[in-house]
Amino acid sequence: MTIDEKIGAATPKWNYPEHILSLQPSVIREILKLTSRPEIISFAGGLPDPSLFPLDEIAESTKRALQEYKGAAVQYTLTRGITPLRELLAKRISDRGAATEVANLLVTSGAQQAVDMVTRVLTEPGDTVLTEYPTYVGALQIFDYRQINVVSAEMDENGVITDQVEEQIIKHQPKLIYTVSTFQNPTGISMSEERRIKLIELGRKYGIPIVDDTPYNELRFTGQNIPTLKALGGDDVITIHTVAKILAPGLRLGWINARKEFINVIEKIKQSDDLHAGTLNQYICHDFCKRGLLEPHIEKIKKHYGAKRNLMLSEIEKQFPAGIKWTKPDGGLFLWVELPEHLSARELLERALKKNVAFVYGQPFYPDGSVTNTFRLNFATATHERIVEGISRLGSLLTEVI
Repeated sequence: MTIDEKIGAATPKWNYPEHILSLQPSVIREILKLTSRPEIISFAGGLPDPSLFPLDEIAESTKRALQEYKGAAVQYTLTRGITPLRELLAKRISDRGAATEVANLLVTSGAQQAVDMVTRVLTEPGDTVLTEYPTYVGALQIFDYRQINVVSAEMDENGVITDQVEEQIIKHQPKLIYTVSTFQNPTGISMSEERRIKLIELGRKYGIPIVDDTPYNELRFTGQNIPTLKALGGDDVITIHTVAKILAPGLRLGWINARKEFINVIEKIKQSDDLHAGTLNQYICHDFCKRGLLEPHIEKIKKHYGAKRNLMLSEIEKQFPAGIKWTKPDGGLFLWVELPEHLSARELLERALKKNVAFVYGQPFYPDGSVTNTFRLNFATATHERIVEGISRLGSLLTEVI
């Protein structure tokens, strides 16, 4: 007799919390499903170029890690992360202007987990956070899941408008300020030093932590380096880093740099999540950096991405009709396109897919979803030939609709 014959075959209905049922899938992941066909030229994802992954060097670092650390390389480890990696990171960060000790660092399973854990430590359901407008859609997903309200301050070419930040602080008393200060996702805009200083002053004045998500900081192609928020604001800033864009996203390694007492608290959150980030991947990253491979690799990818950005901007200038605006970022992976207000980027995407070219429409990047005439282009992943052809297809389509 089968188990169904013994207890009956009916499947009971499971009950899910209402806020879980209301969650929306990542629009980027959904678009990537549509763009997996090889004939589609995709500027949609936030992916780095896989042809630039240092596979041989990663394989060698894997071998070296296992030989040197043996069983410890695949054993449970400290929740904060292996000490050799945190020592290396602390020195590297300090050398770049933000004084950091090992006790300031906790290694995470990617930057997305870091944003989630920071949110859990600093907020409760019903609280409010303040973001840029637009902002990173992955952070908005976290705030939605955690039942956090989001208010925003608009951006211009110098980053978030700090006068609006103060207005929103006074009106809504947010528990944290979330920013992608350098080569922002989705716009590619970098906050000016003057705005950074003002934002830190506001954080101190009102006692609000500033969370700076920094996956793109080291991908500068042109222009002058700007001091990081961490370098300017010290313990008033929580910085989130990742190797996703400078080494390989599949390693799922990030880290939080924050005041020591905050790290003490967030360590407990990490223990409830996954105990610690992958031990072997930490040793791989440590060996890769210890051998002096990271800096030359970053210079290599900057050269490649910078050339692709230049090509995309040049082709846009040639192909896009009058009435279209776009950002010209000094680094990162993205640029941001603004259509005339009467046009819908989502509807444009439907037509673009018929021409076998794709992008991410901008509406999900706005916390209130009210802006419908923007879209994001990733210049890093496509080949030079596909950039030329893809922008040509988009230019032709835009000429049709305008």
